Amino acid sequence: MKGTVKSGKGRFLVTLLLVLLLIATVLTISVTIGAVNVSAGDIGKILVNKIFGKDIFRIAWEGKTENIIWNIRFPRVLMAFIVGAGLALCGVLMQALTKNPLADPYVLGISSGASAGAVCAILLGWFSFMGGYSVIFGATMGAAVSICLSLSIASIHGRITSTQLVLAGIATSALFSAFTNLMVYGINTGSDKTKMALYWMVGSLSGATWSKLRYVVVVGVVVIVVIFLFAKELDVLLLGDDVAETLGVDTRKMKLVIIAASTILTGVVVSVSGVIGFVGLVVPHIMRSFVGSGHRRLIPMAILGGGLFTMLTDLISRTIIAPSELPIGVVAAFFGAPFFLYLIRRGNMGKK
Repeated sequence: MKGTVKSGKGRFLVTLLLVLLLIATVLTISVTIGAVNVSAGDIGKILVNKIFGKDIFRIAWEGKTENIIWNIRFPRVLMAFIVGAGLALCGVLMQALTKNPLADPYVLGISSGASAGAVCAILLGWFSFMGGYSVIFGATMGAAVSICLSLSIASIHGRITSTQLVLAGIATSALFSAFTNLMVYGINTGSDKTKMALYWMVGSLSGATWSKLRYVVVVGVVVIVVIFLFAKELDVLLLGDDVAETLGVDTRKMKLVIIAASTILTGVVVSVSGVIGFVGLVVPHIMRSFVGSGHRRLIPMAILGGGLFTMLTDLISRTIIAPSELPIGVVAAFFGAPFFLYLIRRGNMGKK
């Protein structure tokens, strides 16, 4: 038993160090490469000067170079990380809720609802009283409405099962997706708002700013801390509702915590990045194969893995057809869809 525990801990630490190394590598490459190439040394000096608020290193670069690095590339790379981390965490939560290792926020229609709310804010001007945060607020409200609708549809005699919730989520997702497309194509006037909505629907991090990043980071950290406090309950929940209740876990309360956390986090993430699929679906499954199903190890690894995956796909989206940019959702689908099909095929072969 002790040998198994030590082996599991060692594997976790090795995986953690490898992922952190990859994150550092991708971050460096992402900030360095672009329309204006900047050396890693200058980037480090710019970062140190900005962090300490004074010129520790003598400025030997142009002002526009510093602006590109600090106000464009750094916010974008960090936003990519937090978006991927949030989507991966939501995937872990959805998989624990539905007892399905291939579930993610899209299964319950949360992402589609967030998308509809954000498009309403972009095209119809809803929630304008929130100023620059109208899209974030609209996406969060849309996510909340969609999950409430899924729960009400799935409720039979006051009881909600995972299977009913998944089926209700699929129907809700289709409904909100249809509503979103109706708005986009019904109000297709060729305006900048319509183009923004269309581009946003396939994922984009080009609008990342420090102000938006701060908002997403605060929400993400709060949700992560709350969920990590319930790591043991999530482990027990995987055993089934009846077993969990026998072991003293309030399954109704736990499900509400999962749904509330996923709704808020998905709404905020989708509002700043658009629709990026497969992160919450594939990343938790990959990390589970390395560190196991225990949530105290799976949650941090899924967060780091999701951030790494999104940073990498964003880097590819910026460089593959440079100087133009490919929507990040397209790149994520190219990686995620084949892997998803592989998982389904492997699962079917395992049943034979």
